[in-house]
Amino acid sequence: MTDSMVRYVGLDVHKRVVEACILDANGKVVLRQRFELEGPGLRRFAREHLEPGDRVALEATTNCWAVAAVLRGRVAEVVVSNPLATKAIAQAKVKTDKVDAFVLAQLLRCDYLPRVWQPDEATQQLRELASRRSALVGQRTAVRNRIHSVLAMRLLTPPTAKLFSPAGVAWLRSVDLDAQGRLLIDTDLRLAAAIETEIAALDHDLAVRGYRDPQVKLLMTLPGVDVTVAEALVAALGDAGRFADGAHAASYLGLVPSTHQSARHCYHGPITKRGRSHARWMLVEAAQHLDKHPGPLGCFFRRLAKKKNRNVAVVAAARKLVAIAWQMLVTGEPYRYAIPRATEKKLLCLRVKATGQRRKGGSPKGSKSVAKLPGGSRTIRALSGVCQAEGLPEPRPLSAGEKRTVARCGCGAFVDQLANVHVVPRRSGKTPAGNHEGASKSPATCQASMRGFRRLHGGDQGDEAPPPGPPTLFSIPEQGTARKSAPAS
Repeated sequence: MTDSMVRYVGLDVHKRVVEACILDANGKVVLRQRFELEGPGLRRFAREHLEPGDRVALEATTNCWAVAAVLRGRVAEVVVSNPLATKAIAQAKVKTDKVDAFVLAQLLRCDYLPRVWQPDEATQQLRELASRRSALVGQRTAVRNRIHSVLAMRLLTPPTAKLFSPAGVAWLRSVDLDAQGRLLIDTDLRLAAAIETEIAALDHDLAVRGYRDPQVKLLMTLPGVDVTVAEALVAALGDAGRFADGAHAASYLGLVPSTHQSARHCYHGPITKRGRSHARWMLVEAAQHLDKHPGPLGCFFRRLAKKKNRNVAVVAAARKLVAIAWQMLVTGEPYRYAIPRATEKKLLCLRVKATGQRRKGGSPKGSKSVAKLPGGSRTIRALSGVCQAEGLPEPRPLSAGEKRTVARCGCGAFVDQLANVHVVPRRSGKTPAGNHEGASKSPATCQASMRGFRRLHGGDQGDEAPPPGPPTLFSIPEQGTARKSAPAS
């Protein structure tokens, strides 16, 4: 087909109607038509007025992907444009549906239309599920805030810090309230229970999808990233290979500073906040944990937090997470500085939630277990062993540049620990029977037996507060979930 036979179609898509404009190769209007946006009407328009060589343009809206899916097999090309970059429409003095459709067709004919990436069906479904979960969590938060408000207006203080734990809910059901207060509390409790049921069902579906997706497992090796954050990032980025580097991926999610430059003046302002706000929010919440990470990411966070305020450091660390995530997705390699125990626990929870299967540990059947340490012990595998057990590729050796970076950050000892298997005492307040000698060991003796890998007071990866001083492999909280206020909670 010659260029003179190609036609250009502009569709101004609304919620219920579509304004269409068809131009020939010379820019002359061939057809204008307005029709209802419904499945039969859209297919009728495509069957009666579109030809196999036509090129169609429409702006990105809520229902644009459904329209593009109907037209994609009937024309040569369907182009979805970025409405924020289509200045000829956004800044027009005369703006009508007919003008918008005509301008879209003209920009497509002149090849001036700013395009957006069109996700595949699997990415669209994941985006829809991630957005739905975020909306449900927001509704759950609103219901809980209403319950807090009812209690505050009646000067009631809950007896437990966790009001929505089983004990807290039991107190809410039995607390003495006036008739109106009881009605409001019972209504919100029923709504909260229904929302919790829907969130649990959605979480199971997302867990099954995440367990089958190797990209999700790779991203879960990042500190602070659980299955919810990983799937939100995979859904937002789609095909990571379409970005030139990690900086472009961070810019796509709106985590880079805005820039205004003219002549000799250059001003860098707040982040652009372009792209999917849901994924950006999740990444910022995941970055809240990085101040306790003993690797290069934690070093970067703490160094920036000394010069700037914490919020600036959190957003900068979120941008760093995106850049590292892009590198991991492109190379298919897990995070090289992941904490083995925390990573193993995250992947274990994902496997149990998705399949219900737990791996059997301990000694083989028929053999007697031998205590490695008095009072019981726990083995922490090397990072390569964790990745191998979960079906992930092993981390590659550090390059010369990375070794210099690790040395500058003072993380050399931590990186060396990641390659070794560690045996640490099992945290338990019970004294093993017949082993009073091992129970009488002092904390200093236990610390010496672990060769300096554990701080005083028995700090471990599950402790609520890290011990003083720089964090180490065994002295930081686990990096598996976002904060309670995050949508991933």
